[in-house]
Amino acid sequence: MAVWQRKAAKLLGIKLDADINEGVTRGESIQSTDTYVEEEPAVLDWINEHRPRRKETVEFITSLFPFLQWIGNYNLIWLTGDLVAGITVGFVVVPQGMAYALLAQLPAEYGLYSSFVGVMIYWFFATSKDITIGPVAVMSTLVGNIVIKATAEHPEFTKPQVASALALICGCVVFAIGFFRLGFVVDYIPLPAIAAFMTGSALNIAMGQIPGLFGIPTSIVNNRAETYKVFINFWKHISATKLDVAIGLTALTMLYLIRIVANRMAKRYPSYQRTWFFVCTLRTSFVILLYTMISWLVNRHRRSKPAFKILLDVPKGFQHMGVPVVNGEIIKSFVSELPAAVIVLLIEHIAISKSFGRVNGYQINPSQELIAIGITNIIGPFFGAYPATGSFSRTAIKAKAGVRTPLAGVITGIIVLLATYLLTAVFFYIPNAALAGVIIHAVGDLITPPNVVYRFWRVSPIEVVIYFAGVFVSVFSSIENGIYTTIATSAAVLLWRIAKAKGHFLGRVRVQVLPPDNFSDDTLGNYGAAGKKVDPEIKGANEASKEAEEPMYHDVYLPIDHKDGSNPAIDLHSPFPGVFVFKFSEGYVYSNATHYCDQLIDHIQLACRRTSLDSFARLGDRPWNDKGPRHIGGAEDHRPTLKAIILDFSSVNNVDITSVQTLIDTRNALDRYTAPERVDWHFANISNRWTKRALTSAGFGYRSGEVGAGAPQGAEPWKPLYSVAEVSARVAGINYNNSGSGSSSIQKTDLEAPPAGSSQVQKRKVLVHSIHRPLFHVDLNAALLAVQENL
Repeated sequence: MAVWQRKAAKLLGIKLDADINEGVTRGESIQSTDTYVEEEPAVLDWINEHRPRRKETVEFITSLFPFLQWIGNYNLIWLTGDLVAGITVGFVVVPQGMAYALLAQLPAEYGLYSSFVGVMIYWFFATSKDITIGPVAVMSTLVGNIVIKATAEHPEFTKPQVASALALICGCVVFAIGFFRLGFVVDYIPLPAIAAFMTGSALNIAMGQIPGLFGIPTSIVNNRAETYKVFINFWKHISATKLDVAIGLTALTMLYLIRIVANRMAKRYPSYQRTWFFVCTLRTSFVILLYTMISWLVNRHRRSKPAFKILLDVPKGFQHMGVPVVNGEIIKSFVSELPAAVIVLLIEHIAISKSFGRVNGYQINPSQELIAIGITNIIGPFFGAYPATGSFSRTAIKAKAGVRTPLAGVITGIIVLLATYLLTAVFFYIPNAALAGVIIHAVGDLITPPNVVYRFWRVSPIEVVIYFAGVFVSVFSSIENGIYTTIATSAAVLLWRIAKAKGHFLGRVRVQVLPPDNFSDDTLGNYGAAGKKVDPEIKGANEASKEAEEPMYHDVYLPIDHKDGSNPAIDLHSPFPGVFVFKFSEGYVYSNATHYCDQLIDHIQLACRRTSLDSFARLGDRPWNDKGPRHIGGAEDHRPTLKAIILDFSSVNNVDITSVQTLIDTRNALDRYTAPERVDWHFANISNRWTKRALTSAGFGYRSGEVGAGAPQGAEPWKPLYSVAEVSARVAGINYNNSGSGSSSIQKTDLEAPPAGSSQVQKRKVLVHSIHRPLFHVDLNAALLAVQENL
């Protein structure tokens, strides 16, 4: 350390770490090794590791446009697959887009605008070839709730204005999350929360469409009320059913019949499977066209007073293009609903894209996907679009249709564009009940099947409770509250698991690996190392294989309480009296440090007695919370005294100030318990340099003042043990520079495998960990050997 740093520290009253290296010398166990001193990481090292470099900056910029990586390889085969998939999805997205726009309380053409912008922009930024961006049922329902509330409080704004402003703000938020590469936040939303959100939303949307399916107007049954209220009011006013029910029920029945028949025919005739797939996929367009024709025949001479509700005028082209209205008042009208809207955009898109990525053998970049939907929702409002995200049903169709690249979205966009300019006259006669049937049929696939819920139960019962809580809140309150409920309860369970994590005291047992049909004692001798069978004839013929005849055992460490499910017949104890091996189960941070250390102290004080039996001259001198005997000089205590503690850090990646301070307090408490002796704290399986630095700063990892010259008079010297590894190196590649203190430092080492028979090769032993940290060990076995050496 520089002189000026020491002077500055002295001036400021900062106590620097003591020179802990003087008392630790090269023990007998490493006399043939080269001294290795591990350099502690510095803050500047962390900054250098995380600061962006020129290459990383270029990679980041190019990663914003993933299409550059594959567009140069585009070919006719890819084009054929994209044409088929794009056209197929195009025939589905047109009727669905208009239906979902009605869910959002907007005119039907806004669904077409959202569909067009979504598929035309997304492919520039996509890392998923299957996903289809556009209006979806859940987001449309949420938008509908928001615009109704906002326009009721602020009549000066129209519903399309609120929807466009909402899309722009949501897009900016999501884009910022993706741009700063914070897509990992989506990982904090677990699968049960997503499943509950999808199921609750599906039930909410389906129930809200049933009055429209029966032709009951919203003035009689409010389909935006809570799901259970819609259900009750629907049956109260079932007598208000109109002719629409004939259209709605038959359309819904036909949609299910076509799907059932097509799926069964595909299984019965595998050679025509692709044909039946397209029949199943195009059922929505077929049903809408069929009932549009029926509606035209019925209502062509009664346009002013149709027999049932129809879609009516749909403007041709993009009649609502322009700069969206965004100001403080319009943002204030929906700011309380903004978190729910952003969460829905994230959940639906990332969950769908991840699922299809896993199914089809590729990985998505969540942050880049957020950039994609962010830009889509930023640009969309200028075309009149409202919030859009990934669609499950259309993505599934696109994947099954054989899509090859994200460019298929452009084909879908062309289909939507043609429909927007050429088919608006046909859209006039589309029955609203038929669109309600399309919505109910589409959201039915979002309900989590009972078999999946049962699998949740098998994996984690508590998360099934979270799932049903989210569904019930969605049904009896709202979709937004259902989202908040599942996320909040999932976070609470996560924090509870971390805070109440329970470590395990481990016991050592020797095991041998054998096949299941050779467990008898008679066959153990026929298996060598790692349970590998050895031919008895070969063993008898070759005396050199005598070592292979003996079964090879190795030590493993299992929880003493058998909470891991290990066989209770195995009798597990601490490796040595007064020596305890403790393993953290959920990391070691400030939230669970006290819980872990209390468990450690309680167990040790129960299993060990005080080192000094006469530490208290009088009963009144004993602390009030001491758990010792009630009377001094009572019955003899046969429990051992505490000698050493081994902490297994295999599940610990990082520590913090609070957790380290709690460990210091625990060490001090146990030092008082074992006075005048002291406890050795050994650490195994530390995999993070910063964790080592933190522990070292707290006085762990070494035994200061008791080694070599620092040992007390008459005390038996403490002997450190080190783990060494044998390596091969070229002599010419090593320059030994004696430091004058009896140790050697390696200036340059070439550890590549040398050629066979090379005379420039020698074997040597090197330290695995720093010589100045003898209480940091590579594994539990090494730690236990070091403890045993000094018992």
